Amino acid sequence: MNKKTIAEQSVEELIDDIVKLEWISFDKVQNKGGRADCQDDWTTFSIMRKSQYMTWNRNMLESYILDIAEANEESRNLIEEKYGRMMESTAPKEYDTIKDSFPVLSDERIAIQEQIIQIQVQWMEDLAEVYKYVALNARSIHTSEDNMFNTSYETYLRGELSTYSDETLKLYAEFIVQLYKEGKNLAKMTMENTARLYGFESLEQAEKYSGIS
Repeated sequence: MNKKTIAEQSVEELIDDIVKLEWISFDKVQNKGGRADCQDDWTTFSIMRKSQYMTWNRNMLESYILDIAEANEESRNLIEEKYGRMMESTAPKEYDTIKDSFPVLSDERIAIQEQIIQIQVQWMEDLAEVYKYVALNARSIHTSEDNMFNTSYETYLRGELSTYSDETLKLYAEFIVQLYKEGKNLAKMTMENTARLYGFESLEQAEKYSGIS
């Protein structure tokens, strides 16, 4: 995969390729308790990941697909690394045994990530106040709610951001700041995509359905 090939793709093709590449990596993740059921659920995986990337701009998508390609060349599995980093909160003892295998993040980078996370957690809290039934079907929001059987939205996001290249994180940070200035809510945008991909006409319809099901 090279920049010329990527530049010739449509946004939809880039999203499809990213999700397919992530699925390949997800399939290879080794779990302590054996293969997880979600690793055989392409439909859910595809919808969840596409819902996110459908909000991204082209520059972000191009940068991230290059991240994946570079990681593959280095025999790194970004999905496995993402889940491994989450274990710092969900399984601290196990995390201590694997943390040295991950790239070291600078204090400056961590500070940027935490600023992003603070904004996105607030967006998710705002979403949950309005669409409480939809939110109940999603992850818990805060890292303080983590345990070995539950990974929160905040912790998941922290793990994911930690796998982005510096360039992708820069583009992502600019994206978040722009949305914030425009008064938009990325959590709602993503969830609206999820609702439509599941066949609902709107997030409101999905909320109503979730409340009676």
